[in-house]
Amino acid sequence: MHMHKYEKWWLLIGGGTLILFLSIIGVSAFAMGHTPPSDHMTINPAKVDETAPFNEPGLKKIGENEYELVMVSQAFSFTPNDIQIPKGATVHFKVTSKDVVHGFAIANTNVNMMITPGHINSITHTFDEAGSYLILCNEYCGAGHQVMSAKIEVS
Repeated sequence: MHMHKYEKWWLLIGGGTLILFLSIIGVSAFAMGHTPPSDHMTINPAKVDETAPFNEPGLKKIGENEYELVMVSQAFSFTPNDIQIPKGATVHFKVTSKDVVHGFAIANTNVNMMITPGHINSITHTFDEAGSYLILCNEYCGAGHQVMSAKIEVS
């Protein structure tokens, strides 16, 4: 089979670009530890209200300017709904769902998780700037999806 010289050039450029792209993704994922939010722990979605720590959702201080925020998502709300966090605090989020798949995205941050029933998702974020942060469900979860939100006040 005969290939034109410019076809060979474009195949080499395309192949090289693909190898470069995959190398960058590989280094980012494995060497730098950039991985998706964890969901290695499981929970019975029918017994979320009876299982610690989800039986008492809320913000708990666990260290010097370090907090754990336990949240439960259900159609069409997050519990707790209003959270007060001090500026500069590192917050470890633990979130699960009682019913269907929900999203968990904090506007103007890189916090973004898919919350599935039966799994406990966790992610950590440091709030360096004071202000109001909106938690949104970014996965369609039913007829009231558009009103599913919560608010974090950082002061």
